[in-house]
Amino acid sequence: MSNNLATFLPLVLIVLVFWFLVIRPTRKRQQQVSSVQSSLGPGSQVMLSSGIYGTVVSVADESVRVEIAPGTTIKVARQAVVRVVEDSAAPTDQPTPDQPGSGTDDGPAPAGSSDSSDEH
Repeated sequence: MSNNLATFLPLVLIVLVFWFLVIRPTRKRQQQVSSVQSSLGPGSQVMLSSGIYGTVVSVADESVRVEIAPGTTIKVARQAVVRVVEDSAAPTDQPTPDQPGSGTDDGPAPAGSSDSSDEH
């Protein structure tokens, strides 16, 4: 009897580890996304699965209208909304110092571009 138990014990342990590492977190995530999608309302700041941030304008049974820029709304499936974001978590339109076009360049000057002329 104990020999049969010893044979099945590794299989049972593998199933338990699989359950705790794969199935359980997936179910929790699905429940979280489902609760986010059911709590949507006009004015909510959201992030879509594509990474687009916007404000919910209207909600229908299967779709949501999201304003992504002033005067620009898109209609997306309700499942495309992956989370509701706080105002501070939404990206701003201001460039950061490491983005192109930020107006700050603290790097070294390219070779041969010095202001003083060494020619005689």
